[in-house]
Amino acid sequence: MGKPETKEEKYKTMTEKPVSSLICRLAVPTIISMLVTSFYNMADTFFVARIGTSATAAVGVSFALMAIIQAFGFFCGHGSGNYISRKMGQHRFDEAQQMAATGFFTALALGTVIFLLGEILIDPLCRILGATETILPYARQYLRLILIGAPYMTASLVLNNQLRFQGSAFYAMIGIASGAVLNIALDPLFIFVFDMGVSGAALATIISQFVGFVLLLKGTTQGGNLRIRLRNVTFSKYYYSQIINGGMPSLCRQGLGSVATICLNLMAGPYGDAAIAAMSVVGRVMNLAASVVTGFGQGFQPVCGFNYGAFLYDRVKEGFWFCVKVATVILIVLSAAGYLLAPQVIQLFSKNDPQVIAIGTQALRWQCLTFPLCGWITICNMMLQTIGKSFRASLLAMSRQGLFFIPAVLLLPALIGIQGVEIAQPIADVCSFVLAIPLQLSVLHEMTVKQREAACAPQTLEG
Repeated sequence: MGKPETKEEKYKTMTEKPVSSLICRLAVPTIISMLVTSFYNMADTFFVARIGTSATAAVGVSFALMAIIQAFGFFCGHGSGNYISRKMGQHRFDEAQQMAATGFFTALALGTVIFLLGEILIDPLCRILGATETILPYARQYLRLILIGAPYMTASLVLNNQLRFQGSAFYAMIGIASGAVLNIALDPLFIFVFDMGVSGAALATIISQFVGFVLLLKGTTQGGNLRIRLRNVTFSKYYYSQIINGGMPSLCRQGLGSVATICLNLMAGPYGDAAIAAMSVVGRVMNLAASVVTGFGQGFQPVCGFNYGAFLYDRVKEGFWFCVKVATVILIVLSAAGYLLAPQVIQLFSKNDPQVIAIGTQALRWQCLTFPLCGWITICNMMLQTIGKSFRASLLAMSRQGLFFIPAVLLLPALIGIQGVEIAQPIADVCSFVLAIPLQLSVLHEMTVKQREAACAPQTLEG
């Protein structure tokens, strides 16, 4: 890894090194983090599937709550992280330090609220998330333990994102990946050896998440990274407006993702536990594939933030187009593989239920057809959010899982049955892609205008 960089050395690296190689360097540990985290999310589904279809569906139902926890973590993490990268690009390190502490402790408090409310309202919560009578006992067992980890799971996402936005993707990777590897090891131990069933899967998750949290907190003390200190917390309207501005797209994206999962479970419910289980498996598989592009885009975000803050718009645009091209190629390859191997992929999670395999195969193939469009959608959303274009970023973030998916999944099953559940996401992807085109092109045009004005300014002064 080499000697840790100071803040000044980090600034020079982020604003002077070749953009494409810099993004790749930052993206590699982030992609590893995202992949391992996705495997770690899939581990519960994989091992719990050995218990039965209803248990598998319970994990799928519970994923909506996990999305809510993640929503608040990303809200504080992206909100504070975007601000931090811009301020470090402007050499305003004290303000970045205050924002780091404010974002972290705010997330810790929000996670505590989720834990308390969730434990008090556990049965109504399970039903709202889409649990049927046969799924409810498993969902209750799983969520009671998951909720215990909500405070530090939320705070971990803040630390992970703040480290990334500072250009310290390696430390972010260590914290997230170590917890993920531990979860994969603990799952079979607790589920089968200790015979704890779905409770074992949840216990493995919260233990591994806590280990990751401790390592991420340790990462903030290394090199030129911003330290998390309670005395730096600033309860000011300005800082919270910045968190809201930078984090609202993530809250919209993740929050609506949770609502979308609930809607999906409710609409799949009439077709049996097998339908909920199948769509849960497909969702985890697609999240794994998307994590590669998400990780690559996250490698672009600190480069984007630093250079936008330093008014180096040509570097921002260069990085954007590089990421779009690479992301699209990656998704085309993954989509082709997913389409061809769909039955085999679903069978990894449900060998003994032909109905799960049939529904899952069809849904996975439909989603693979439009999946390459997500490269443009993802990178556009990340850039808009990082440079502070909150409204446009929030609108795009809401579109895929909210504006387009929720109406589609609520309306189509009444018209075409289970196939309506299966094709709702591809339809949403096409609509989001169309929406992203004008939103992004307008921002790229704005930066081009600013570049021209900056180039003409010295000539005007000399004249």
